Amino acid sequence: MTSRQPTSLPRVPPVTPRTEPGASDAATAPLWRAAQAFRLVTLLYAIGQQFASVPHYTDQRLSWVLIALMAVWSGVSAILLSQWRIHNVREVRTAVVIGDHLVVIALIFATRLVAEYDWYHGHQTLPTTLWAANAVMSAAIMWGPFGGVCSGLLIATAMVSARAQWEMDLWRDATAPVLVSVGLAIGLASNTARRAQQQLQRAVRLTAAAQERERLAREVHDGVLQVLSYIKRRGVEIGGPTAELAQRAGEQEVALRVLLSEQGGRADTGGVEQDLRPLLTAQATPSVLISTPGEPVPIGRFEAREISAAVAAALANVVQHAGSGAKAYVLLEDTGEELIVSVRDDGPGILPGRLSEAEGQGRMGVSRSIIGRIAALNGTAQLLFEGEEGSGAEWEFRVPRQDR
Repeated sequence: MTSRQPTSLPRVPPVTPRTEPGASDAATAPLWRAAQAFRLVTLLYAIGQQFASVPHYTDQRLSWVLIALMAVWSGVSAILLSQWRIHNVREVRTAVVIGDHLVVIALIFATRLVAEYDWYHGHQTLPTTLWAANAVMSAAIMWGPFGGVCSGLLIATAMVSARAQWEMDLWRDATAPVLVSVGLAIGLASNTARRAQQQLQRAVRLTAAAQERERLAREVHDGVLQVLSYIKRRGVEIGGPTAELAQRAGEQEVALRVLLSEQGGRADTGGVEQDLRPLLTAQATPSVLISTPGEPVPIGRFEAREISAAVAAALANVVQHAGSGAKAYVLLEDTGEELIVSVRDDGPGILPGRLSEAEGQGRMGVSRSIIGRIAALNGTAQLLFEGEEGSGAEWEFRVPRQDR
């Protein structure tokens, strides 16, 4: 009895997922489509110019063949450049833009094959200036203003060379200024569109993060925070060994509230500036109160880290010298010209000359961790209320803002 072989199912080719455009491609998609509409208009103008110029050509049949090639290339390039949901769209567009320049330059010099010197020396080339501007526009959208200007200079040089107009005053010919201006303007518009798209995506991400943070905050508030608050309250009421448990619960409640409030603002955007507020509020504890402005306080990344480290050193001195029961208050002010950070505690204060004495003994904690950090930022760190018994101590850091 022979065994029956299992019937093999036909292989189904994998379905290629629809390619989603990147931020840059989505931003410049309207420019690419507008450029192809301009390409169609300039093609119609070039065909009309052909009807007006063909009687002056020596090889009229070849001129019509070149115009047909121009029309075919216009259609192919317009279709490829207007697509943005295809695989390897950037590679495809790069190849088309390079091909666009080769076709334009070839048609420019092909004018010598269909006309005599007396004609092409004083008239437009076979591909008119307007149609040749399509290559400049494509390069500007693809590579920005630098690419657009270089493309304009390249096409203008080819036209001047083909028409043998080097002996003429080039400033009287509008070809080069028009092409360079088109490349510069479209390139700037392309860069602006890309930056706007990046800012839009960042705003969308921040909005989504804020909504998620609010949702988590509601859930945590309904559960964990209420439990911690209850443990803290009941522990204080019961007293005894549960007092320490109440204290720990209170510390975790404050830390969790700070985490929820600063979750969206601590994202590192990788820029040259950083918001100083999250770095300071992250140091909040039940005995340390942080007050910052409602608006972001952007400052250089190095400056932000140094100011935060100086505040951390001042708070560490509060715990070490004023005791664990002392309260500390941190206030951040932004005057526009300078940043003012105040670190105050309600401890016994610092005796006059104590800092100089500690530095003379080789203890460089304050001089380096606090004064040295602020001085490195061209700022000043001043100790207030020195020597007043029971008034506590207050550090005031003043850091000038750089020219932003």
